[in-house]
This record gives sequence, structure tokens and C-alpha cells, in this order.
Amino acid sequence: MASQESLPLRRLKEFQPLNRLTDDQLVVLASRAERRAHGPGQRVLERGVRDGLDYFLVTGKVELESVDGRKSVIEAETDQALNPIARLQPRMYDVTAVKPCEFLVVEQDVLNQLLRSAPVVQVEMDSGESHGGESEEHHLLMEFYAELRSNQLKLPSVPDVAWKVRRLVDRDDSTADEVATAVSADPAMAAKLVRACNSPLYRGFSDVRNVRETVVRLGMRTTRQLVTVFSMREVFKSRHPSLQKEMEKLWRHSREVAALCWVLADHATRLNPEEALLAGLLHDIGVVPVLVQAEHHVNLFADDTNLKNAISELRADVGTAVLGSWSFPPAFVEAVRHAEDWAYESREAEPQLVDVVIVAQLHAMIGSSQNEGLPAFDEVPAYRRLGNLELNASRSLELLTEARARVDEVQQLLSIR
Repeated sequence: MASQESLPLRRLKEFQPLNRLTDDQLVVLASRAERRAHGPGQRVLERGVRDGLDYFLVTGKVELESVDGRKSVIEAETDQALNPIARLQPRMYDVTAVKPCEFLVVEQDVLNQLLRSAPVVQVEMDSGESHGGESEEHHLLMEFYAELRSNQLKLPSVPDVAWKVRRLVDRDDSTADEVATAVSADPAMAAKLVRACNSPLYRGFSDVRNVRETVVRLGMRTTRQLVTVFSMREVFKSRHPSLQKEMEKLWRHSREVAALCWVLADHATRLNPEEALLAGLLHDIGVVPVLVQAEHHVNLFADDTNLKNAISELRADVGTAVLGSWSFPPAFVEAVRHAEDWAYESREAEPQLVDVVIVAQLHAMIGSSQNEGLPAFDEVPAYRRLGNLELNASRSLELLTEARARVDEVQQLLSIR
């Protein structure tokens, strides 16, 4: 069922990337968009289809099912519904209405055309350009954004061994032998996992000698997280020397945040430290496709300011798209989307991965060149939510100083080759 009724501009601005558009552009978008309704049990989108449309969930709840049978639920007016539903094409999910649903349906070509001409305040300010005349850099940057938001976006793939291990561990009937066999199919990964198990973080009374003993000692869940962690190093790669330097810098920062996440989760929450480690390592995963895409715009990104603006604008949207394509749970997606949103406050009562990532980011930036403009600790909701430690600024820094040896151990773990 379709409706021509338009949504108020205020409601349109709640969606991303519609919030990048001006009021005039939103009026144009609304005139070109369609409202569609689906009843409970009705199929909304089918996996494998290319239709060139973006579906924004206005009301209701939908279920997404991936090719391996994993399911997730998205409800309107939550963080997961900020972006178009299952946007990547061909579609990677079957989408079914759980409750009566209403969608705003927009042609991707129409949206990309509007985004291409949307103002980017940061670029105009930095380049000294006014709204009256667009620089060549501004035009190129808009083209770059449109590519990233359209089907030309190339998302990194989860390395094969990590994908197989995650699928095995998610099954209730998998055994340690099956997981060990999957890990052993990648000799380099098998060696890393055994070395990790014999590291100070996990060492028992005696060293393990093979992958099966490693899986048994670590447990299935920790094995899954560590295999994914070790796989991530291969994702942070670029063929262009100058951009590879950016990748290396990104990897070092991600490792630092990941190590701090492990320590904070272990000391201040009931969260699994390995999950916190992985969330920290992934918090800037959205920057990777931006850097990869920048290889095709070398002249544009010779200006470091342009690259920083693109990363700042796109890291959250692209990061959530990456984790969506990898079928990661909502808690990881939330951590990626809000990793640099100091004012964000989770709706859950207990501390979440996003809280640990935000606080770890703050600590990583203290004393670095990125510390300008950081809020005070007690102004950050995530910081207050790690209440088990009764944290304040001095106690927090004291804790991490005490735990420096453990942070170093985690860093060594992430450096295993």
C-alpha cells in the first residue's frame, strides 16, 4: 500500500544521511519519495535483489535474516533505524514486517544527486569559500561522498577463517574439534592463536601445544573473538603509500583503544573483555573504506584537511554499513556509530560496549595531539555509567596507570604476527 502524504521536515532530519540536506532539498526529496505500508508477516525486501531504492523505517518493526540464517530486529525511532534498512545492493537480507510498518522509499539516484549538491560547512569554512561559489575541491568532495553512499562503496570482507569460526561458534551443536579444524585451515591464524593462548593474558600452568588445546583453554567465545581480532589486521591495508601511512596510524590508534577497552571492561563492567577488545578495534572501521576509496582521488586528498573532513563526515555511517554487512550484533554497531559522540547515553541500564569504547577513546586522546576540545570526564554520560569504579578523572587515570602493564600485554597480543 502506498501513500503520497509527506513526512514533516523535522522527522526527515532524524534519518541519515537526510540530515545532511537543506530544508529546500528535503522538500524536493519528499515530493519524489513514496510512503509504503506493510502488515505483520509481509515481506518487505528480498535478499539478492537490486532495486535502486532506499527504505527508511518510519514506524513499526522489521526482522532481517541473512544468508546463514542469523536474524536481527530493527524498530523505528531507534539507533538501528537511523539509516536505510538493508541498504547495500544486491540486498544482503530478507526483510519481513514484524509489526505494522510504514516506510519512506526514495530512489538512491535521487538521494545521491541531492547529497552531491548538499552544502558541507566544514569544507567551505576551511577553504574560505562562501555559499556563493563552490571550489573545485568542494565539487570533488561531493562526488566522493556520493560514491561512498551509492553502490560504488566497496566494503571490506571478513577474512574467510574469521567468518567460518564465527558461524561455527554461533551454532549450539559445534564442538571444539570442529572449531579447531576451521582455525587450522589457516596455518598463520592457528599459530597466532596458540601464541596468544601462551601469552601472559591467557597462560595456564603449562603451555598449550596445538589448536585444539588452545580452543579448549580459551573457550569457544574467546576463540571466536580472538580469531576476528587477528583477522582485522589484514583489513587495514592500502595500495597507495601515503594512504597506507594513514592506515598504519589508524591501526595504532585502534590497537590503543582496544587495549584500553579490555582493561576498562575487565575492571568496571560485567562485559566480556574480548568483546570489548574487538569493539575497540572496530570502532573506526568506517574509516577503512573511506581511505580505500580515496585511492581513486589522490589529488583531492593531497590536502590533508579534505581527508579529515571526509573521515569525520562518513566514519559513523560507513562503519555501521560495514558491521551490518558482517552481521555483527547491535551492541557492536552502536559502539561504532557513537564512538566519538561524547554526549551519547545508552538506553540500557547496565554498561554497554559503547560506554567502554567512548571512555577508552577519551583516555587514548589525553596527552595526544587530539586532546583539543575534549569534554571533562564528568560531562560524559558513558563515563558516569561505568559506575562500578566510582570513577572520577584522577581515579580513572590512576586506574589506567596501575593497569599499564595489562594494557601493554594486550598491545603485545595485538602485535602477534
